[in-house]
Amino acid sequence: MSRLETPIRKNDNVVVTTGKDRGKRGRVLKVVPATNRLVVEGVNFISRHTKPNPSKNVKGGIAKREAALHASNVQLVCPECAKPTRIGRRVLGDGRKVRFCRKCEGVVDK
Repeated sequence: MSRLETPIRKNDNVVVTTGKDRGKRGRVLKVVPATNRLVVEGVNFISRHTKPNPSKNVKGGIAKREAALHASNVQLVCPECAKPTRIGRRVLGDGRKVRFCRKCEGVVDK
């Protein structure tokens, strides 16, 4: 399977555009490029039923945690204009490749 390239990276601030958590904002905790999915802080909670395991010091019960959601269901929040935006790519004069905001033309990568 080929690796899909997503413009969203770890620690980016994103807003959810579709689904039950639409409109929520959060920080990206993990990116899974193979499936084009990502885990966002405070979004898409699931209940995980765990068995107690004393040897591994694991308590039993129902644990809430974030699940992965598809990268197409989120938009990056521009750090300059603070709006959800699409991402473009550009090569600067010094040869660096950076991501930029399609709304305000501001550079996302610092």
